[in-house]
Amino acid sequence: MHSALPDSFFHRDAQVLARDLLGKVIRHKVGELWLAARIIETEAYYLADKGSHASLGYTEKRKALFLEGGHIYMYYARGGDSLNFSAEGPGNAVLIKSAFPWVDALSDENALAQMQLNNPDASGAVRAPERLCAGQTLLCKALGLKVPMWDAKRFDPQRIRVEDVGQTPERVIQTTRLGIPVGRDEHLLYRFVDAEYARFCTRNPLRRGQVEGRDYLFLEQGS
Repeated sequence: MHSALPDSFFHRDAQVLARDLLGKVIRHKVGELWLAARIIETEAYYLADKGSHASLGYTEKRKALFLEGGHIYMYYARGGDSLNFSAEGPGNAVLIKSAFPWVDALSDENALAQMQLNNPDASGAVRAPERLCAGQTLLCKALGLKVPMWDAKRFDPQRIRVEDVGQTPERVIQTTRLGIPVGRDEHLLYRFVDAEYARFCTRNPLRRGQVEGRDYLFLEQGS
């Protein structure tokens, strides 16, 4: 069995954390099932960054952003729940933007089937696995993660955890974040994507018309 990442893993620079979370697996226990997804897309946010919630100042609702690394910050976005982890430094965090269903001995086909029940498509039909967690609210819906349940909480190894399962992306794409209004630091390259899964993330940074060096960068492993 893989061990849960310690809280200390999250106590690092938000961009470093955002990159290092790629390939890690989120597990959430719902009933007797461990629902699981491999992180493929993240975004880093800082207190001084105009695109961040923390830049708007401390409120009770944003409390988790100002706690030490390893706290869960959840909020509502576009009618759904969104999952973030606090990083090193007050107001700094990583948004889990999208993931890919993870199946192994602990999180088996029954867990995947439950995730598909949790997150049907608009017509009520079963959503294909590769689209199940392709966006921050879809991810939370598939994993059964809700704001009231987990906002401002620590990880609980018996209920929710992030694991290193030995999956390290060979190449990482660094690009701009999504949904940042003009004038709110929308130009910052704070989004990180596992290149192998680029076509399954919220918006493929390698789609037609995007130019390496202008719209995105490739980061080789270890760079």
